[in-house]
Amino acid sequence: MAVTIVAGSMLSDAVPARAQLETRFSVVNGTTPISVVTAEFNHDGRADVAVASVTDSEVQVFLGKGDGTFAPPASYDTGLVDGPLAVADLNHDGNPDLVTLNQNSGFVTVLLGNGDGTFQSPANYPTPAGPAYVALGDFNGDGNLDIATTDQYDDPCYCVSVLLGNGDGTFQEPPVITMLPGTNPEALAAGFFKGDKNLDLAVTEDVDSDGRVQILLGNGDGSFRLGETYPITPDSLSIIAADLRKDHKTDLAVAEFGGRGVAVLLGNGDGTFEQPVVYKLTVPLAVAAADMNGDGILDLVASSPGTEADAPPGAGATIPAGVGVFLGNGDGTFQDAVLYPVSEFPNSIAIADFNGDHLPDVTTDDQIKDREYVLLNTGVASFSPTTPLIFKKQKHGTTSAPQTVKLTNTGKTGLKISTMRATGEFAMTSTCGKSVTAGADCTISVTFSPKTQGAKSGTVTIDDSASSKPQVIELSGTGT
Repeated sequence: MAVTIVAGSMLSDAVPARAQLETRFSVVNGTTPISVVTAEFNHDGRADVAVASVTDSEVQVFLGKGDGTFAPPASYDTGLVDGPLAVADLNHDGNPDLVTLNQNSGFVTVLLGNGDGTFQSPANYPTPAGPAYVALGDFNGDGNLDIATTDQYDDPCYCVSVLLGNGDGTFQEPPVITMLPGTNPEALAAGFFKGDKNLDLAVTEDVDSDGRVQILLGNGDGSFRLGETYPITPDSLSIIAADLRKDHKTDLAVAEFGGRGVAVLLGNGDGTFEQPVVYKLTVPLAVAAADMNGDGILDLVASSPGTEADAPPGAGATIPAGVGVFLGNGDGTFQDAVLYPVSEFPNSIAIADFNGDHLPDVTTDDQIKDREYVLLNTGVASFSPTTPLIFKKQKHGTTSAPQTVKLTNTGKTGLKISTMRATGEFAMTSTCGKSVTAGADCTISVTFSPKTQGAKSGTVTIDDSASSKPQVIELSGTGT
Protein backbone atom coordinates (compact mmCIF):
# COMPACT_ATOMS: atom_id res chain seq x y z
CA MET A 1 0.00 0.00 0.00
CA ALA A 2 2.64 2.51 0.98
CA VAL A 3 5.52 3.51 -1.20
CA THR A 4 9.18 3.18 -0.35
CA ILE A 5 10.80 6.59 -0.35
CA VAL A 6 14.38 6.53 -1.58
CA ALA A 7 16.24 7.75 1.47
CA GLY A 8 18.81 10.49 1.36
CA SER A 9 20.17 13.25 3.54
CA MET A 10 18.59 16.65 2.96
CA LEU A 11 20.98 18.99 4.72
CA SER A 12 19.57 22.25 5.96
CA ASP A 13 21.13 25.69 6.18
CA ALA A 14 19.26 26.37 9.43
CA VAL A 15 20.54 26.06 12.98
CA PRO A 16 20.20 22.42 14.15
CA ALA A 17 17.15 22.00 16.36
CA ARG A 18 14.27 19.74 17.04
CA ALA A 19 12.23 19.11 13.87
CA GLN A 20 8.94 21.02 13.91
CA LEU A 21 6.13 20.28 11.46
CA GLU A 22 2.91 22.18 10.94
CA THR A 23 0.07 21.34 8.57
CA ARG A 24 -0.10 24.30 6.21
CA PHE A 25 -1.88 23.12 3.07
CA SER A 26 -4.31 20.49 1.90
CA VAL A 27 -5.95 19.79 -1.44
CA VAL A 28 -8.47 17.28 -2.74
CA ASN A 29 -6.77 14.51 -4.68
CA GLY A 30 -8.07 11.35 -6.34
CA THR A 31 -10.44 8.96 -4.60
CA THR A 32 -8.57 6.51 -2.34
CA PRO A 33 -5.04 7.87 -2.84
CA ILE A 34 -2.51 5.13 -2.29
CA SER A 35 0.92 6.60 -2.94
CA VAL A 36 2.78 9.91 -3.28
CA VAL A 37 6.22 10.74 -4.68
CA THR A 38 8.00 14.03 -5.18
CA ALA A 39 10.34 15.38 -7.86
CA GLU A 40 10.88 18.52 -9.91
CA PHE A 41 8.77 17.62 -12.95
CA ASN A 42 9.02 20.94 -14.81
CA HIS A 43 12.54 22.13 -13.87
CA ASP A 44 11.40 25.39 -12.27
CA GLY A 45 13.26 24.89 -9.00
CA ARG A 46 10.07 23.99 -7.13
CA ALA A 47 9.22 20.55 -5.77
CA ASP A 48 6.16 18.88 -7.31
CA VAL A 49 4.19 15.79 -6.27
CA ALA A 50 2.48 12.89 -8.03
CA VAL A 51 -0.30 10.88 -6.37
CA ALA A 52 -1.71 7.51 -7.44
CA SER A 53 -5.45 7.00 -6.89
CA VAL A 54 -7.01 3.53 -6.68
CA THR A 55 -10.69 4.26 -7.24
CA ASP A 56 -10.13 6.83 -9.98
CA SER A 57 -7.51 4.64 -11.71
CA GLU A 58 -5.23 7.58 -12.34
CA VAL A 59 -2.07 9.41 -11.42
CA GLN A 60 -2.42 13.09 -10.55
CA VAL A 61 0.49 15.51 -10.91
CA PHE A 62 0.48 18.66 -8.74
CA LEU A 63 3.01 21.32 -9.75
CA GLY A 64 4.44 23.24 -6.79
CA LYS A 65 4.13 27.00 -6.46
CA GLY A 66 7.23 27.21 -4.25
CA ASP A 67 5.37 28.33 -1.13
CA GLY A 68 4.07 24.96 0.09
CA THR A 69 0.95 25.07 -2.09
CA PHE A 70 0.24 23.48 -5.47
CA ALA A 71 -1.57 24.22 -8.73
CA PRO A 72 -4.64 22.15 -9.67
CA PRO A 73 -3.56 18.71 -10.86
CA ALA A 74 -3.25 17.17 -14.27
CA SER A 75 -4.57 13.58 -14.37
CA TYR A 76 -3.30 10.55 -16.29
CA ASP A 77 -5.44 7.45 -16.72
CA THR A 78 -3.28 4.42 -15.91
CA GLY A 79 -5.89 1.69 -15.53
CA LEU A 80 -6.75 0.09 -12.20
CA VAL A 81 -3.91 1.40 -10.03
CA ASP A 82 -3.33 -0.95 -7.11
CA GLY A 83 0.26 -0.32 -6.14
CA PRO A 84 2.70 2.42 -5.28
CA LEU A 85 4.47 4.99 -7.38
CA ALA A 86 8.19 5.30 -8.01
CA VAL A 87 10.03 8.18 -9.67
CA ALA A 88 13.38 8.39 -11.51
CA ASP A 89 14.88 9.31 -14.89
CA LEU A 90 14.40 6.10 -16.89
CA ASN A 91 15.60 7.28 -20.30
CA HIS A 92 18.59 9.53 -19.55
CA ASP A 93 16.91 12.74 -20.76
CA GLY A 94 17.14 14.55 -17.42
CA ASN A 95 13.36 14.45 -16.83
CA PRO A 96 11.74 12.53 -13.97
CA ASP A 97 9.54 9.62 -15.08
CA LEU A 98 6.87 7.69 -13.15
CA VAL A 99 6.24 3.99 -12.58
CA THR A 100 3.13 2.48 -11.01
CA LEU A 101 1.52 -0.97 -10.71
CA ASN A 102 -1.72 -2.72 -11.60
CA GLN A 103 -2.05 -5.65 -9.25
CA ASN A 104 -5.21 -7.19 -10.66
CA SER A 105 -4.17 -7.03 -14.31
CA GLY A 106 -0.53 -7.89 -13.64
CA PHE A 107 1.48 -5.15 -15.28
CA VAL A 108 3.78 -2.20 -14.63
CA THR A 109 2.82 1.19 -16.07
CA VAL A 110 5.50 3.69 -17.17
CA LEU A 111 4.82 7.38 -17.77
CA LEU A 112 7.76 9.19 -19.36
CA GLY A 113 8.12 12.84 -18.39
CA ASN A 114 8.32 15.61 -20.98
CA GLY A 115 10.22 17.95 -18.67
CA ASP A 116 7.46 20.57 -18.57
CA GLY A 117 5.32 18.88 -15.92
CA THR A 118 3.40 16.76 -18.42
CA PHE A 119 3.80 13.07 -19.24
CA GLN A 120 3.51 10.85 -22.28
CA SER A 121 0.82 8.21 -22.70
CA PRO A 122 1.21 5.22 -20.35
CA ALA A 123 3.14 2.14 -21.52
CA ASN A 124 2.40 -1.22 -19.88
CA TYR A 125 4.79 -4.13 -19.25
CA PRO A 126 3.59 -7.52 -17.95
CA THR A 127 4.80 -8.95 -14.65
CA PRO A 128 3.84 -12.13 -12.80
CA ALA A 129 0.38 -11.94 -11.24
CA GLY A 130 -0.17 -9.62 -8.29
CA PRO A 131 2.59 -6.99 -8.47
CA ALA A 132 2.43 -5.21 -5.12
CA TYR A 133 5.50 -3.00 -4.71
CA VAL A 134 8.13 -1.39 -6.89
CA ALA A 135 11.78 -0.38 -6.56
CA LEU A 136 14.04 1.13 -9.20
CA GLY A 137 17.74 0.42 -9.64
CA ASP A 138 20.42 -0.78 -12.03
CA PHE A 139 20.29 -4.48 -11.22
CA ASN A 140 22.46 -5.72 -14.11
CA GLY A 141 25.17 -3.07 -14.09
CA ASP A 142 24.62 -1.70 -17.61
CA GLY A 143 24.01 1.90 -16.52
CA ASN A 144 20.25 1.76 -17.17
CA LEU A 145 17.55 1.74 -14.51
CA ASP A 146 15.49 -1.44 -14.14
CA ILE A 147 12.13 -2.06 -12.44
CA ALA A 148 11.82 -4.61 -9.61
CA THR A 149 8.44 -5.70 -8.23
CA THR A 150 7.20 -8.08 -5.56
CA ASP A 151 4.53 -10.46 -6.88
CA GLN A 152 1.95 -11.81 -4.45
CA TYR A 153 -0.04 -14.50 -6.29
CA ASP A 154 1.13 -18.11 -6.20
CA ASP A 155 0.00 -18.55 -9.82
CA PRO A 156 2.61 -18.30 -11.21
CA CYS A 157 4.84 -17.39 -8.24
CA TYR A 158 5.59 -15.72 -4.95
CA CYS A 159 8.62 -13.94 -6.36
CA VAL A 160 10.55 -10.82 -7.25
CA SER A 161 10.56 -9.91 -10.93
CA VAL A 162 12.92 -7.50 -12.68
CA LEU A 163 12.17 -5.73 -15.95
CA LEU A 164 15.56 -4.84 -17.42
CA GLY A 165 15.74 -1.33 -18.84
CA ASN A 166 16.94 -0.52 -22.35
CA GLY A 167 17.96 3.01 -21.35
CA ASP A 168 15.34 4.67 -23.56
CA GLY A 169 12.39 4.27 -21.21
CA THR A 170 11.39 0.87 -22.56
CA PHE A 171 11.91 -2.48 -20.84
CA GLN A 172 12.74 -6.02 -21.85
CA GLU A 173 10.24 -8.86 -21.66
CA PRO A 174 9.83 -11.29 -20.03
CA PRO A 175 11.08 -10.19 -16.61
CA VAL A 176 13.87 -11.95 -14.74
CA ILE A 177 12.30 -14.01 -11.94
CA THR A 178 13.72 -14.82 -8.49
CA MET A 179 11.59 -17.25 -6.49
CA LEU A 180 10.94 -16.56 -2.80
CA PRO A 181 10.64 -19.27 -0.14
CA GLY A 182 7.97 -17.36 1.76
CA THR A 183 4.46 -16.23 0.84
CA ASN A 184 2.83 -12.86 0.32
CA PRO A 185 5.85 -10.61 -0.38
CA GLU A 186 5.04 -7.00 0.42
CA ALA A 187 7.52 -4.12 0.26
CA LEU A 188 11.04 -4.03 -1.10
CA ALA A 189 14.05 -1.71 -1.06
CA ALA A 190 17.26 -1.71 -3.07
CA GLY A 191 20.73 -1.06 -1.70
CA PHE A 192 24.36 -2.17 -1.70
CA PHE A 193 24.28 -4.49 1.31
CA LYS A 194 27.52 -6.44 0.81
CA GLY A 195 29.92 -3.78 -0.38
CA ASP A 196 30.32 -4.93 -3.99
CA LYS A 197 29.05 -3.40 -7.24
CA ASN A 198 25.83 -5.44 -7.41
CA LEU A 199 22.57 -4.01 -6.08
CA ASP A 200 20.75 -6.14 -3.52
CA LEU A 201 17.14 -6.20 -2.34
CA ALA A 202 15.36 -6.44 1.01
CA VAL A 203 11.79 -7.82 0.89
CA THR A 204 9.18 -7.89 3.65
CA GLU A 205 7.18 -11.11 3.68
CA ASP A 206 4.28 -12.67 5.54
CA VAL A 207 4.92 -16.35 6.32
CA ASP A 208 1.94 -18.05 8.00
CA SER A 209 1.26 -15.77 10.99
CA ASP A 210 4.78 -14.32 11.14
CA GLY A 211 6.64 -11.65 9.21
CA ARG A 212 10.24 -11.37 8.14
CA VAL A 213 12.72 -9.43 6.05
CA GLN A 214 14.23 -11.61 3.31
CA ILE A 215 17.58 -10.41 2.00
CA LEU A 216 18.23 -11.05 -1.71
CA LEU A 217 21.86 -10.72 -2.80
CA GLY A 218 22.33 -9.45 -6.33
CA ASN A 219 24.11 -11.56 -8.97
CA GLY A 220 24.63 -8.57 -11.25
CA ASP A 221 22.32 -9.82 -14.02
CA GLY A 222 18.90 -8.97 -12.59
CA SER A 223 18.64 -12.20 -10.62
CA PHE A 224 19.24 -12.76 -6.90
CA ARG A 225 20.26 -15.47 -4.46
CA LEU A 226 18.74 -15.91 -1.05
CA GLY A 227 20.42 -14.27 1.92
CA GLU A 228 19.51 -14.20 5.61
CA THR A 229 16.06 -13.55 7.06
CA TYR A 230 15.16 -11.36 10.06
CA PRO A 231 11.95 -11.44 12.16
CA ILE A 232 9.47 -8.58 11.98
CA THR A 233 5.70 -8.44 12.40
CA PRO A 234 3.28 -9.29 9.55
CA ASP A 235 1.84 -6.59 7.29
CA SER A 236 5.06 -4.58 7.11
CA LEU A 237 4.14 -2.42 4.16
CA SER A 238 7.13 -0.10 3.75
CA ILE A 239 10.91 -0.55 3.90
CA ILE A 240 13.79 1.80 3.10
CA ALA A 241 17.55 1.38 2.76
CA ALA A 242 19.88 4.14 3.97
CA ASP A 243 23.12 4.74 5.87
CA LEU A 244 21.61 5.60 9.25
CA ARG A 245 24.88 5.81 11.24
CA LYS A 246 27.27 7.33 8.66
CA ASP A 247 29.59 4.31 8.56
CA HIS A 248 29.22 3.70 4.80
CA LYS A 249 27.14 0.58 5.46
CA THR A 250 23.53 0.29 4.32
CA ASP A 251 20.88 -0.12 7.02
CA LEU A 252 17.16 -0.87 6.82
CA ALA A 253 14.06 0.65 8.41
CA VAL A 254 10.67 -1.08 8.26
CA ALA A 255 7.19 0.28 9.00
CA GLU A 256 5.45 -2.55 10.88
CA PHE A 257 1.80 -1.79 10.16
CA GLY A 258 0.75 -4.99 11.90
CA GLY A 259 3.07 -4.53 14.83
CA ARG A 260 4.95 -2.39 17.25
CA GLY A 261 6.41 0.52 15.31
CA VAL A 262 9.41 1.20 13.07
CA ALA A 263 12.03 -1.57 13.08
CA VAL A 264 15.67 -0.66 12.37
CA LEU A 265 18.14 -3.29 11.12
CA LEU A 266 21.74 -2.04 11.13
CA GLY A 267 23.88 -3.39 8.31
CA ASN A 268 27.18 -5.20 8.84
CA GLY A 269 28.41 -4.38 5.33
CA ASP A 270 28.69 -8.03 4.28
CA GLY A 271 25.06 -8.65 3.30
CA THR A 272 23.96 -9.43 6.86
CA PHE A 273 22.21 -7.26 9.43
CA GLU A 274 21.86 -6.96 13.18
CA GLN A 275 18.57 -8.05 14.72
CA PRO A 276 15.73 -5.50 14.47
CA VAL A 277 15.38 -2.79 17.12
CA VAL A 278 11.85 -1.37 17.25
CA TYR A 279 10.95 2.26 17.93
CA LYS A 280 7.34 2.61 19.02
CA LEU A 281 4.69 4.16 16.80
CA THR A 282 1.12 2.97 16.44
CA VAL A 283 0.49 1.06 13.17
CA PRO A 284 2.96 2.89 10.90
CA LEU A 285 2.11 2.62 7.21
CA ALA A 286 5.13 4.22 5.54
CA VAL A 287 8.63 5.24 6.54
CA ALA A 288 11.14 7.65 4.98
CA ALA A 289 14.50 9.13 5.97
CA ALA A 290 15.84 12.69 5.81
CA ASP A 291 17.82 15.11 7.96
CA MET A 292 14.85 16.93 9.46
CA ASN A 293 16.71 19.22 11.88
CA GLY A 294 19.90 20.13 10.02
CA ASP A 295 22.41 18.31 12.24
CA GLY A 296 23.82 16.16 9.42
CA ILE A 297 22.22 12.96 10.79
CA LEU A 298 19.44 11.06 9.06
CA ASP A 299 16.14 10.96 10.94
CA LEU A 300 13.15 8.70 10.34
CA VAL A 301 9.69 9.94 9.41
CA ALA A 302 6.67 7.63 9.48
CA SER A 303 2.94 7.98 8.82
CA SER A 304 0.44 6.48 11.25
CA PRO A 305 -3.38 6.30 11.12
CA GLY A 306 -3.32 5.89 14.91
CA THR A 307 -6.35 4.28 16.54
CA GLU A 308 -8.96 7.00 15.96
CA ALA A 309 -10.24 5.77 12.62
CA ASP A 310 -11.33 2.35 13.93
CA ALA A 311 -12.26 3.30 17.50
CA PRO A 312 -15.89 2.51 18.41
CA PRO A 313 -17.98 5.07 20.35
CA GLY A 314 -17.06 5.11 24.01
CA ALA A 315 -13.74 3.38 23.43
CA GLY A 316 -11.94 5.85 25.65
CA ALA A 317 -8.50 7.28 24.91
CA THR A 318 -7.33 6.95 21.32
CA ILE A 319 -4.06 7.76 19.58
CA PRO A 320 -4.43 10.41 16.86
CA ALA A 321 -3.38 9.89 13.29
CA GLY A 322 -0.27 11.77 12.28
CA VAL A 323 3.31 11.90 11.12
CA GLY A 324 5.94 10.71 13.60
CA VAL A 325 9.51 12.04 13.54
CA PHE A 326 12.31 9.98 15.14
CA LEU A 327 15.44 12.12 15.47
CA GLY A 328 18.62 10.17 14.82
CA ASN A 329 21.46 10.05 17.35
CA GLY A 330 24.07 9.40 14.66
CA ASP A 331 24.91 5.88 15.83
CA GLY A 332 21.94 4.08 14.30
CA THR A 333 19.70 4.65 17.32
CA PHE A 334 16.76 7.05 17.46
CA GLN A 335 14.89 9.18 19.94
CA ASP A 336 11.24 8.58 20.75
CA ALA A 337 8.83 9.73 18.08
CA VAL A 338 7.26 13.18 18.19
CA LEU A 339 3.81 12.85 16.62
CA TYR A 340 2.34 15.68 14.55
CA PRO A 341 -1.43 15.11 14.15
CA VAL A 342 -2.81 15.24 10.64
CA SER A 343 -6.05 14.12 9.05
CA GLU A 344 -7.57 10.65 9.62
CA PHE A 345 -5.60 8.04 7.66
CA PRO A 346 -2.20 9.34 6.47
CA ASN A 347 -0.82 6.72 4.13
CA SER A 348 2.34 7.12 2.06
CA ILE A 349 4.76 10.00 2.58
CA ALA A 350 7.31 11.95 0.59
CA ILE A 351 9.88 14.52 1.72
CA ALA A 352 11.12 17.63 -0.11
CA ASP A 353 11.60 21.36 0.42
CA PHE A 354 8.16 22.55 -0.71
CA ASN A 355 8.52 26.24 0.20
CA GLY A 356 12.13 27.01 -0.69
CA ASP A 357 13.46 27.66 2.81
CA HIS A 358 16.10 24.86 2.70
CA LEU A 359 14.20 22.82 5.31
CA PRO A 360 12.75 19.38 4.44
CA ASP A 361 8.95 19.28 4.51
CA VAL A 362 6.55 16.32 4.44
CA THR A 363 3.54 15.46 2.30
CA THR A 364 1.11 12.62 3.00
CA ASP A 365 -2.07 11.36 1.35
CA ASP A 366 -5.24 10.47 3.27
CA GLN A 367 -7.26 7.45 2.11
CA ILE A 368 -10.36 8.45 4.10
CA LYS A 369 -10.50 12.20 3.39
CA ASP A 370 -9.15 11.83 -0.20
CA ARG A 371 -6.79 14.75 0.38
CA GLU A 372 -3.10 15.53 0.12
CA TYR A 373 -1.59 17.31 3.14
CA VAL A 374 1.61 19.33 3.34
CA LEU A 375 3.42 19.68 6.67
CA LEU A 376 6.01 22.44 6.53
CA ASN A 377 9.12 22.33 8.66
CA THR A 378 9.17 25.43 10.89
CA GLY A 379 12.71 24.99 12.19
CA VAL A 380 13.14 26.23 15.76
CA ALA A 381 9.67 27.85 15.80
CA SER A 382 7.37 25.28 17.38
CA PHE A 383 3.62 25.87 17.08
CA SER A 384 0.92 24.27 19.23
CA PRO A 385 -1.46 23.22 17.85
CA THR A 386 0.32 22.25 14.64
CA THR A 387 -2.94 22.11 12.67
CA PRO A 388 -4.83 25.02 11.07
CA LEU A 389 -7.26 27.02 13.21
CA ILE A 390 -10.88 26.29 12.25
CA PHE A 391 -13.54 28.59 13.72
CA LYS A 392 -17.16 27.61 14.37
CA LYS A 393 -19.93 29.27 12.40
CA GLN A 394 -20.10 32.94 13.33
CA LYS A 395 -22.90 35.48 12.76
CA HIS A 396 -21.66 38.05 10.24
CA GLY A 397 -21.02 41.42 11.80
CA THR A 398 -19.96 39.83 15.10
CA THR A 399 -16.63 38.66 16.50
CA SER A 400 -15.80 35.18 17.75
CA ALA A 401 -14.10 34.18 20.93
CA PRO A 402 -10.34 33.99 20.45
CA GLN A 403 -8.42 30.84 19.56
CA THR A 404 -4.78 30.70 20.60
CA VAL A 405 -1.57 29.23 19.26
CA LYS A 406 1.52 28.85 21.43
CA LEU A 407 4.84 29.63 19.73
CA THR A 408 7.94 28.13 21.40
CA ASN A 409 11.55 28.86 20.50
CA THR A 410 13.25 25.45 20.68
CA GLY A 411 16.59 26.84 19.48
CA LYS A 412 19.70 27.84 21.42
CA THR A 413 19.56 31.52 20.52
CA GLY A 414 16.83 34.17 20.45
CA LEU A 415 14.12 33.97 17.77
CA LYS A 416 13.81 37.35 16.09
CA ILE A 417 10.36 38.38 14.82
CA SER A 418 10.21 41.24 12.33
CA THR A 419 6.50 41.21 11.46
CA MET A 420 3.33 39.34 12.43
CA ARG A 421 0.02 40.03 10.70
CA ALA A 422 -3.41 38.51 10.05
CA THR A 423 -5.12 38.42 6.66
CA GLY A 424 -8.73 37.93 5.62
CA GLU A 425 -11.59 38.58 8.03
CA PHE A 426 -9.46 37.68 11.04
CA ALA A 427 -7.59 39.71 13.65
CA MET A 428 -4.73 38.81 15.97
CA THR A 429 -2.86 39.94 19.05
CA SER A 430 0.40 38.53 20.36
CA THR A 431 2.60 38.43 23.43
CA CYS A 432 5.66 37.58 21.31
CA GLY A 433 7.06 41.05 20.73
CA LYS A 434 10.17 41.41 18.58
CA SER A 435 11.99 38.37 19.94
CA VAL A 436 11.48 35.14 21.88
CA THR A 437 14.40 33.97 24.01
CA ALA A 438 15.75 30.43 23.69
CA GLY A 439 13.38 27.94 25.31
CA ALA A 440 10.67 30.55 25.92
CA ASP A 441 7.17 30.72 24.46
CA CYS A 442 4.53 33.29 23.66
CA THR A 443 0.87 33.31 22.64
CA ILE A 444 -0.85 34.33 19.42
CA SER A 445 -4.61 35.01 19.83
CA VAL A 446 -6.85 35.06 16.74
CA THR A 447 -10.50 36.17 16.36
CA PHE A 448 -12.91 35.75 13.44
CA SER A 449 -15.16 38.64 12.32
CA PRO A 450 -17.02 37.67 9.14
CA LYS A 451 -18.45 40.63 7.26
CA THR A 452 -20.77 38.53 5.11
CA GLN A 453 -22.12 35.00 4.92
CA GLY A 454 -20.07 32.15 3.48
CA ALA A 455 -16.77 30.36 3.86
CA LYS A 456 -13.79 32.53 4.78
CA SER A 457 -10.06 31.86 4.88
CA GLY A 458 -7.00 33.74 6.01
CA THR A 459 -3.60 33.42 7.62
CA VAL A 460 -1.38 34.64 10.39
CA THR A 461 1.91 35.37 8.66
CA ILE A 462 5.11 35.63 10.72
CA ASP A 463 8.48 36.81 9.42
CA ASP A 464 11.13 35.44 11.77
CA SER A 465 14.70 34.20 11.93
CA ALA A 466 13.70 30.51 12.01
CA SER A 467 13.22 30.41 8.25
CA SER A 468 14.04 32.37 5.12
CA LYS A 469 10.33 32.19 4.27
CA PRO A 470 7.39 33.45 6.37
CA GLN A 471 5.78 31.09 8.88
CA VAL A 472 2.06 30.75 8.18
CA ILE A 473 -0.85 29.66 10.39
CA GLU A 474 -3.87 28.79 8.25
CA LEU A 475 -7.27 30.12 9.36
CA SER A 476 -10.79 29.24 8.23
CA GLY A 477 -14.37 29.84 9.30
CA THR A 478 -17.91 30.35 8.00
CA GLY A 479 -20.05 33.46 8.32
CA THR A 480 -23.77 32.98 8.85
